[in-house]
Amino acid sequence: METVSYDVVVIGGGAVGENAADRASRTGLSVLVVERELVGGECSYWACMPSKALLRPGAVLAQARAVPGAAELLTGTLDPAQVLARRDVFTSHWDDHGQVEWLDSAGLGLLRGSARFTGEKELLVENEEDGTSTRVIARHAVIVATGSEPVIPDIPGLPESKPWTSREATAVEEVPGSIAILGGGVVGVEMATAYRDLGAQVTLIVRGGRLLNGAEPFAAEEVGTALRDLGVDLRFDTETTAVSRDADGVHLHLSGPQGEDTVHADELVVATGRRPRLDVGLDVLGLDRLAVDDALQVPGHDWLFAVGDVTGRTATTHQGKYDARVVGDVVAARFGSDEELRAAEAEAADWSRFRASADHAAVPQVVFSRPEVSWVGLTEQQATDAGHAVRTVSYAIGSVAGASVSADGYQGTAQLVIDTDRGVILGATFTGPDAAELLQTATVAVVAETPLDRLWHAVPAYPTVSEVWLRLLETAGL
Repeated sequence: METVSYDVVVIGGGAVGENAADRASRTGLSVLVVERELVGGECSYWACMPSKALLRPGAVLAQARAVPGAAELLTGTLDPAQVLARRDVFTSHWDDHGQVEWLDSAGLGLLRGSARFTGEKELLVENEEDGTSTRVIARHAVIVATGSEPVIPDIPGLPESKPWTSREATAVEEVPGSIAILGGGVVGVEMATAYRDLGAQVTLIVRGGRLLNGAEPFAAEEVGTALRDLGVDLRFDTETTAVSRDADGVHLHLSGPQGEDTVHADELVVATGRRPRLDVGLDVLGLDRLAVDDALQVPGHDWLFAVGDVTGRTATTHQGKYDARVVGDVVAARFGSDEELRAAEAEAADWSRFRASADHAAVPQVVFSRPEVSWVGLTEQQATDAGHAVRTVSYAIGSVAGASVSADGYQGTAQLVIDTDRGVILGATFTGPDAAELLQTATVAVVAETPLDRLWHAVPAYPTVSEVWLRLLETAGL
């Protein structure tokens, strides 16, 4: 068995692992990335990029139909084959050659296979394709960035019915005539939108009474209304009691407000949540999970770090990449050869400038439904539960001049959650076409804790949708 030794080993070559590896190498440390599938990970091939590629054509078509002069030229619907072909470009046809080239250009090593701990700073990496095994020694640190995996609920007949997860849904080669989706979270809502745009009949089945539990209730209601307007059969407070598949497709037995029912579909997508992927031999280290502190270190193991979905602290690529930059800087400073960084670690007053701590006070989230939903920071309920004295201010984005120019009948809402004691924004939510593009300003305001009376001097250009910021501040009394 071959043995290799590196200063730092990163388990997981997705977007999060790549960022951690790159940052960790910047003070002269040798870094090895271990990846069992495609370098680039879930986001590149089965999540963020392909899902947004599937969603964008429908959004563009809807926006064009809202602009007279352009709308009259639109007589058809989406071409599924062209949509899927464009999706394939964004996934590089599920070929990671370009990502591997980037690792090489950054001076990072790559070892393909599944890794598991065999001891402190020691790993066994097994490559199922060629049957080889490699013993890997980390001289200084191991960073676990193995992401998450879908949860398949315990429903009779579900495993045997060969349901899709988000992977199959985003990598589909042919659009089914009908599809049922379990789960009203981000994946469920986005896939319902995408498949309805592509011409499938869609049934969205939700155990609870609303969509998007992490969002403000008004945003969830707007998305639910829009899905129904698109023709989605939306079932709330509904349990799936059994599933079966035969030559005619998938059959879901439901129990809901209207009693017992059966839904038939060609395919079934399970979008009921994800859990950390922990199959790396943690038991050898006496661990059953990867809880971390704000330096992304596993307490009690000064050489072991974890980042991204696997920690349970974050569930978005952008936040995971932020954490990866933090952990990479921590590892680079703690173990690297850069004297300035090593000196800074010894002086707490200077250490903060090297981003030694991850701040999760303002986590941005976007749902690329129609309307889009974006939010950052605390919802009103979360802020109240945390003991803040708050008030909310809302404004109909369609009343802003820039929105009316953008589209006839523009529909959307902006809301701020304001800390009345300190006069700062604790959270913000936006709905509407391209609502994601309004989020960064809110993120900066929440992270910087910018006082409202100072934010009032940030003049938005006219006529843009961003002028809603002025209207929100006016509504707040400024």
